[in-house]
Amino acid sequence: MKVKKVIFVIFSALFFLLMIAGLELNKNTVWGFVLAAVITAGFYTVHRLIIKKKNKWYLKLASWLGWILLFVGVLFLTWPTVQAVPAVSVKDPEATGIITVAQGDLQGVYNEDKSVEVYTGIPYAKPPVGELRWKEPQDPDKWDGVLVADHFAPMSMQPQNLPIYNSLAQIIGYHDYQISLDDNYTPPVSEDSLYLNIWKPAGDTKDMPVMVYIHGGSLQTGQPWYGDYSGEGLSKEGVIVVNMGYRLGVFGYYANEQLTAESENGTTGNYGMLDQIKALEWVRDNIAAFGGDPDNVTLSGESAGAASVSAMCTSPLAKGLFKRVILESSTVASVNPPHSFRTLNEALDAGQETMEANGCSSVEELRKLPADKLVNEAYTHHHMTVDGYFLTETPYESYQKGVHNEEAILHGYNDEESAAFIIFDHANMKNYERKIREYFGDLTDDILAIYPASTDEEADAYWAEIYGAVFFDYPHYCLNRLAVENDIPVYEYLFAKKNGRLGDWHSGEEVYCYGNIPTVSNLYDDRDRELSAQMLGYWKIFIMTGDPNGSDLPVWEQNDTSSSLMLFGDTTGMISEKEHELFAVLDQKEGWK
Repeated sequence: MKVKKVIFVIFSALFFLLMIAGLELNKNTVWGFVLAAVITAGFYTVHRLIIKKKNKWYLKLASWLGWILLFVGVLFLTWPTVQAVPAVSVKDPEATGIITVAQGDLQGVYNEDKSVEVYTGIPYAKPPVGELRWKEPQDPDKWDGVLVADHFAPMSMQPQNLPIYNSLAQIIGYHDYQISLDDNYTPPVSEDSLYLNIWKPAGDTKDMPVMVYIHGGSLQTGQPWYGDYSGEGLSKEGVIVVNMGYRLGVFGYYANEQLTAESENGTTGNYGMLDQIKALEWVRDNIAAFGGDPDNVTLSGESAGAASVSAMCTSPLAKGLFKRVILESSTVASVNPPHSFRTLNEALDAGQETMEANGCSSVEELRKLPADKLVNEAYTHHHMTVDGYFLTETPYESYQKGVHNEEAILHGYNDEESAAFIIFDHANMKNYERKIREYFGDLTDDILAIYPASTDEEADAYWAEIYGAVFFDYPHYCLNRLAVENDIPVYEYLFAKKNGRLGDWHSGEEVYCYGNIPTVSNLYDDRDRELSAQMLGYWKIFIMTGDPNGSDLPVWEQNDTSSSLMLFGDTTGMISEKEHELFAVLDQKEGWK
């Protein structure tokens, strides 16, 4: 009997812990934890008062099933509420003074040590809903009174995962999940998402350099409040940081000839890009009110955000809205950009298929569909295009003609860019050649000569390098050569620092270069913090001057031969690009001239 009792206690305790873990990972409300404790107490009471005396197996089974079913009920009854994300993590933060912009007065909040003022949820365009879905962004309305800018606006409409999925991804992918009841909610998502956020050094400021950041997410996901690229780190160093939400997926990149016909500018398919232009125009017109210099703006982005920055470099609409650019892990400067880009004909064909799939015969009918019905079309529509308005030709073609908007470029990529993208697509000796042949065709033998795998381990490692080079490294090589041809000062890097978190996977550099490594974290060592200080220093100086060198940092040479990179890893210093043989084959495939 004692053994049975011990087993009962162990199994019931384990199930209770699983209940609590499930509620936490799913971000259920606090009432979920309370009710879980109540039904657990009830379960024990039933066992002690009834089942122990009767000792019937079916009563025991019924009690366990009842406990499980009640927990499922609690899980749904206390499902996480939808709440706006606060601008700062401080409870009851102190309010800033009032700032006046073109649309009215607004007031933000201070960060924890009051070194940075944060203003979030500032509208830069009218909500693109109803008749404004798939139209160029319109000027925002003015507001009365004081806008309290202390919470982020909803993330742009995008497919949503269950909260527990996001938590598990944080544990498995990032290894830095934090147990807390302060974040037991889900952020809102909405078509009404054209708002920007500003971090500025506290106090009176004037003519400060400005960085405008565009978040990544394949032009189909993402949000402005992610901690790795928070503006707080740079703002403490004397930079005003701005980021924004912009239309994503089908809402940002749907194309249709009916939309072209109704547009005064004859455009379709680039609404998310036009949102970014609108945000830059708002910064030009209003950033001086925050102490920023509208004539000293650096445009920055990572992944699809960097692809967006790359397109901005040759968009006629972006001329004069920024001076220099930072591109992390993506460009669309190659002959045929490998992601985030498609031809207008491809966009129009996909747009027609989407219309027919939703049983519509006109754009007006499609506009009347609820956003939730269209949102999963994000997987079909997340590519910018040459629309004749935002882009009149590909960036590659513009650069060849000497057309560009930026005065200096800082760009680069990470050592293991492909890791997150080939988790379920690894190579071995059985499929290695087939994988390469599917992409390189007649050039397969050239690739196999460069990467002659003889073991499964080699095949997997080579495939990872080739995949990363095709989608990330090579486009940066193309951008660098175009910059050199146009006499643009250009500085390129390779980020290769391992750590206990994301390491040098795609987006792993952001927490370093934007100065947001947590003060207390066992995931980073002294070298990580030293490297972050160096990268933050380079980024800051580049944003201020267009040249990252200074402040006793190792010299970062211009990459005027397209063959030398600044290594950010266990050491910091110049190295030679190692993938030139592969790049030469890609030049052949792409038809680079």
